[in-house]
Amino acid sequence: MPGTDTVRRDPEQLLRQIEAEEEHLRRGRLKIFLGYSSGVGKSFRMLDEGRRRHERGEDVVVGAMQPVTSNEAQRVLENLEIVPMKPVGDVEVMDVDRILSRHPQVCLVDGLAYDNPPGRAHAKRWQDADQLLQAGVSVIGTVNLQHIEEYRGQVEKITGKKVSETIPLSFVNKADEIEVVDAPPELCLERAAYTSPSDSATPSQQQLSELREIALILVADAVERQLAGYLERHGIEQLWGAQERVLVGITPRVNAKKMIESGRRNADRFHGELFVVYVNEPELTPTEQQTLEANLEVARQNKAQIELLESEEPIDAIMDLARVRGITQIFIGHSTQETWWHRLRGNFVDRLIREAEGIDVRVFPTDGPDA
Repeated sequence: MPGTDTVRRDPEQLLRQIEAEEEHLRRGRLKIFLGYSSGVGKSFRMLDEGRRRHERGEDVVVGAMQPVTSNEAQRVLENLEIVPMKPVGDVEVMDVDRILSRHPQVCLVDGLAYDNPPGRAHAKRWQDADQLLQAGVSVIGTVNLQHIEEYRGQVEKITGKKVSETIPLSFVNKADEIEVVDAPPELCLERAAYTSPSDSATPSQQQLSELREIALILVADAVERQLAGYLERHGIEQLWGAQERVLVGITPRVNAKKMIESGRRNADRFHGELFVVYVNEPELTPTEQQTLEANLEVARQNKAQIELLESEEPIDAIMDLARVRGITQIFIGHSTQETWWHRLRGNFVDRLIREAEGIDVRVFPTDGPDA
């Protein structure tokens, strides 16, 4: 036929799209407030979201709260309808049947990773929440990063804290929205009084930075999955791919393990590549040589592409490589213990940032080999 091209759609594919869209519309919406440390105020943010929705006219109830909450959270609770939790022995559980009978538009569920006592229909509170979602009730819930099963070991290495109650990442990935509750260390200290004794240890600023990075990558992954789901439901083919390329510059004076591991996480998040670069320096001491070899071994363990460069102008060498490789992020450490070899050429970090126009530069503060 003149003037038009008709594209026939696969009937089976079309049916899958219709079914996926119907399931999406039938199911309640899930929003999760994700904390990367105890005491950052997840419960309050959840309740405040419920309060705002209630004031806009939505039918909101509180289905489950953690035993101890802050004074500000208690004040918000006074203005919301609470479906009383059901005592089972010494434990209180969410009364799912009563909530389903009430059938509100939105149910607030604090502590999604909590365990239910034996004999309940579901072993975990997140499974109770999933039942509500299946019934068309939207859920707003909370969880800490350390309670997500797939991240438990990683967080434990950073904080030294062990947890037994977990939630699978597969449920978190069902969320229509995930909001990271970002709070400064001072607020964590202020809120520590409201946490249980097992959660009272507040992570250091460095630990908080590492945990925050993990949480943001998790959320970015979830957003990518949401987009992929939307495209699939609407029959839109995804034709692009992320190509992030991270370059980590190492020296023989700083332990670069955390920097390299952070680069690996960023590269994995965007399905990109990791490069570890060292510009050769003359006359290294035995200690410096040992640190350099340790850094290169970490790079090999993280499957980085290692580049050993020879140049009297390290910044020029790094930037030449960055442009050839299409680098999008540069990670470097900044130490107060630089040698005359660097001081002779001015402030390395400032010069690199000036030269790296169009490339994101992340500076990791360091104080020496054990940093």
